[in-house]
Amino acid sequence: MEQLLNILKEINPSIDYETETRLIDGGLLDSFSILSLIPELEDAFCIEITPMDMVPVNFNSAKAIWSMINRLQED
Repeated sequence: MEQLLNILKEINPSIDYETETRLIDGGLLDSFSILSLIPELEDAFCIEITPMDMVPVNFNSAKAIWSMINRLQED
């Protein structure tokens, strides 16, 4: 999880990723941020994020992103 938080902070260091639960719904991360984030996550965690995974619920919080990463690593 620490590695994920570091990646997120590189994208926008002003967000408190440990408590924020509306990253997408609140407009804190835009589509450009997500498109920057996806290859970082894929490289860091050896996963493949498909278009089916690119839904707001998977990116609204660091916890949701971490859950998606764990699920994709199991597949």
